[in-house]
Amino acid sequence: MILTALLLTALPQDPHAAPPAVAPLPATQDVGLPPRESLVVPGEKHLGNVRRLTTSGENAEGYFNWAGDRISYQATVGARKCDQIYVLDLLTGSRKLVSAGTGRTTCAFFMPDDRQVIFASTHGASDDCLPPADFSKGYVWKIYPEFDLYIRDLDTWELRPIAVAPGYDAEAVVSPRGDKIVFTSRRNGDLDIYLMDIDGSNIVQLTDKLGYDGGPFFSPDGEKIVYRAYYPETAEEKARYQALLDDDAIEPMALQIRVMDLDGSNKIQVTHNQAANFAPYFHPDGKRIIYCSNQASESGRDFDLFLVNVDGSGNERVTYNNTFDGFPMFSHDGKRLIFASNRANASPRDTNLFIADWVD
Repeated sequence: MILTALLLTALPQDPHAAPPAVAPLPATQDVGLPPRESLVVPGEKHLGNVRRLTTSGENAEGYFNWAGDRISYQATVGARKCDQIYVLDLLTGSRKLVSAGTGRTTCAFFMPDDRQVIFASTHGASDDCLPPADFSKGYVWKIYPEFDLYIRDLDTWELRPIAVAPGYDAEAVVSPRGDKIVFTSRRNGDLDIYLMDIDGSNIVQLTDKLGYDGGPFFSPDGEKIVYRAYYPETAEEKARYQALLDDDAIEPMALQIRVMDLDGSNKIQVTHNQAANFAPYFHPDGKRIIYCSNQASESGRDFDLFLVNVDGSGNERVTYNNTFDGFPMFSHDGKRLIFASNRANASPRDTNLFIADWVD
C-alpha cells in the first residue's frame, strides 16, 4: 500500500477545519508492492510478507488503531519542514492529516473509540518548526517545552488540549483498558512519566529519579508500563545531564528498558548493556518486549529490533538491516508488526514505514 501522492495540498488556516484526504489507492491484493521488491534481510525469521507503507520523506512512530485497520504516524514529507501527524487507512491507502498543519508534532496514538487521536504539538506556541537540536553539543534530542497534548476528534474535527502544564508534555499512549493515558512530562522540572484518567484528570507522577524517563507503553492487560530510562550516576554525568536539560535537550546514549507496575511500584531494569535502547513495546502475550537498540553495532550507528523476555532473559535479534530499524508496534492480535526503517530506500535520507506478518 504505497502512498503515491506525498505532496499535500495547501492547508486551511483554521486548525479545526478538516483538510481533504489524499485520494485512496485501488484496493487490490498486492496494492502498493513494487514488482519483486525484496524487503526481508537474511536472518529475519520473525518477519513475513513485509510490505512498504510509505515511499519517501521521514516517517516514524506508526501505531495501530484498536481495530487494526488504520495507523497513526508522524511524517515530514513534501514541502513541510517538520513532522505532522497523519492517519493511514491500511485497507485503501488513504492518508489524512490530523494535526493542525503548523508547529512541530510527535507521538500520536488512537483513543479507545478509534474516533480520536492524541498527539503532542507546538502549534499553540508557534506556527513554525522551532529551532532544531544543537548538534555541536553531540548527538542530542531536543525536548521542546512548547509541546502540549491535544486530541483530534476525527468526526467533528474538534481539536482540544488535554492536561496542559508548563514544560514538555508528549509521548502519550492509551491503556488497552481504555481508562488511562500514560505520558512523559517535565512539568515538575525533570523528565518523568505520568499517568492520568482518559479525560485528563487525576494526574499521578510515576517516576521521580534524576534522569530521563520516557517512551512509555502499557502491557496488554494494562497492569504494567514499559519505558526507556537514563539515570546519571557520577557528578560529571549529573552535571552534563542537567546542563543539557537546562537547554531543553537530552543525550540518548545509554537508555535502558525498564518495566514498572501501573502505580509506579516494582520498577525492574530489563536491559543491561552500554547501548542506546529505546522504543519498547510489549508483545501481546505480555511476556516479551520488542525494542530498538544499537547493541550489535560496532559503529553505534546501526539500530535493529530485538526481542527480550520481561525478566531480561532470552534477548534475541529480530532485524539485520545495516542501517536503521526502529519504533516497532505489534497489532493488538499479535499477527502483524509495524516498524520504521531505512531499508530499500530511494533516498538515503528517507525513513519509511513497513508492515510485516509476525512469525513466532
